Amino acid sequence: MTVVSLHRYPVKSMLGESVERSVVTGRGLLGDRALAVYDVESGTVASAKVPRLWAGLLGFSARFAAEPEPGRPLPEVEIRFPDGSMLRSDDAGVDIALSTVLGREVRLVAEPPEGSQFEEVWPEFEDLPVGELAPEQLIEGTTARREESGERVSRFDVSAFGAPGTFFDLSTLHVLTESTLDRLRELAPEVTFDVRRYRPNVVLDGTGTGFVENDWPGSVGTIGSTGVRYSFATMRCVMTTLAQGDLPRDAGVLRTVAKHNRIEIPQVGGVWACAGVYADVTADGEIAVGDGHSTPTPP
Repeated sequence: MTVVSLHRYPVKSMLGESVERSVVTGRGLLGDRALAVYDVESGTVASAKVPRLWAGLLGFSARFAAEPEPGRPLPEVEIRFPDGSMLRSDDAGVDIALSTVLGREVRLVAEPPEGSQFEEVWPEFEDLPVGELAPEQLIEGTTARREESGERVSRFDVSAFGAPGTFFDLSTLHVLTESTLDRLRELAPEVTFDVRRYRPNVVLDGTGTGFVENDWPGSVGTIGSTGVRYSFATMRCVMTTLAQGDLPRDAGVLRTVAKHNRIEIPQVGGVWACAGVYADVTADGEIAVGDGHSTPTPP
């Protein structure tokens, strides 16, 4: 397999940017999820996984003003607002501007405040639960509740399986293959399974058939010169269904995964709709478009 695209997201839950190459460390692609929007009222890191509050984040896009360099402070981030205007992350009025558009008091932060968590909504489709996260199955630091609307909401520690002080949901690196996307397109030709909906860091070509990443957890490999250990399948959520960029809202994006690829994940507990795989970085290196990916092997 080879790398066909690389993606980083300078601000969590905003649209990101594609890059040709990146340094990769235990904190992921250099600059990935460097910033996040912090909700002052709830004390949580804003995530479009709760659409009622944060779907609007996907109307923003973020890119670095200059290319990040190893060993140096990250450059400022340019944030394009839904109306086309742009502010930089160091502009004095950026917090007020974000709060105005999002309708809540928020701050742009570079480090998670102590004890930071994020929330996630778990929808159900025609008796096909996306996740079966029961209270007795919760990972440490996680809570669950039902809203008056009937929505199931879980609250997780930020970067529960990733590097401390980062804004990843669970793990540092997200890998997705074109084989998985091709299989989803076969299963539901009427649905647009665009890679942007899944927010991967690394997309690999389509060598193989079906949901090939399902077999990778527990194995090790290399991508470019970067060593990785695959941890667990990537649980998909309502965020994949939301309108973003030129992609319309489409519940079929998640319904198809929930119907055809639900996997038990021991590290988290429960059975989940999955597409892609999480990975930890075992050896710092670089990844570039066109680089090879070694066949995952047991550790």
